[in-house]
Amino acid sequence: MNKISALPVLLLLLFSCSKAVQQENRIMVTIEPQRYFAEQLVDSLFLVKSLVPAGTSPETYDPTPNQMAELAHSKAYFCIGPIGFENAWIDKLKKNFPQVNFFDNSEGIQFIASGALHRHEGNRQYTIHSGVDPHSWNSPREAQKIVRNMYEALLAIDPENEPVYTVNLQNLSDKIKEIDEKTALILKQSSQKAFIIYHPALTYFARDYGLTQYCIETDGKEPSPEQLKTLIETAKEQNIKTIFIQQEFDRKNAAVIAQETGCKLFVINPLSYNWGEEIIRIAKALSDE
Repeated sequence: MNKISALPVLLLLLFSCSKAVQQENRIMVTIEPQRYFAEQLVDSLFLVKSLVPAGTSPETYDPTPNQMAELAHSKAYFCIGPIGFENAWIDKLKKNFPQVNFFDNSEGIQFIASGALHRHEGNRQYTIHSGVDPHSWNSPREAQKIVRNMYEALLAIDPENEPVYTVNLQNLSDKIKEIDEKTALILKQSSQKAFIIYHPALTYFARDYGLTQYCIETDGKEPSPEQLKTLIETAKEQNIKTIFIQQEFDRKNAAVIAQETGCKLFVINPLSYNWGEEIIRIAKALSDE
C-alpha cells in the first residue's frame, strides 16, 4: 500500500511540469454500478470509467498509474460513499488532483450502522463493518438518490446539456422504479423472509423488502467453529433456504452451511455493471420458484 500510495504524488509532480492539465470529457467513478447509472445519464457526452475494475474488491483495490493519469485529465470524479477504497484514497486524490471536480453520489442517504440488520436474539450477531454499511446502491430506492446526485453533478460541470440530462434522468428513474416494483412483487409472493450471505452487501436490499440478512463473515474474518455452528442452527430455526456468496470470496464455509442445512447456494455479483438484471436475479433466487 505504501509503495502505491506514493504514485499520486509522483504523478502530480509530473503533471505540474506543464502549465495546466488539459481536462477531457471523461468522468471517473468508483464502482461498476455507478458506471451503469452514469452512462445512462450522459449518453455519449462523456466517457465514464470505473477506478475499481470489474472482478476486484473495492475494499482492498489500489489504483494503477494509468488510472491516476486518466483521473488527472478527467472532468469529474463521482464518489459512492464510505467504502474501503474511498476511505483509503479519496482524500489523497482530492489533494493531489485539485483540478478534478469531486462529487459525492451518496448525499442524502441515511446509512445504516453496520450490523443493524444482521442481529439475532441472544448472542448471535454477524457483522463486518465498523461504522456504517456502504452498500446503498443495492437498494433501488437508494439508487434513485444516487442518480439524482449524479444529475446535479452533471448540471454543475456541463449546464449547457441540461435538457439531455433531464430527459435521461426521467428515463433512468423510470427504469429503477420498474426494477423496484418487480423486485417487491417477486419477494411478496415468496415465503422466504431471511437469507445468509458471505459479505453483507444486501443490507439496504433486505431493509427495503422486509428481509433479514445473516452474514458469514465476522469483523472481516472467517467464522470460528462456534460461530459457524450458531449460523447453521439459525438457518434451521429460521427455515432459511438461500445462501449468497459473492464471486470474489471463498465459498468453503458457505458450502458447509449449505450441506448441513439443505440451503441452495447462489453466486451473486452486487458490483455488477448490469445493475438491474442482478437485482432481479437476487430477488428470483429468494423466490419459491
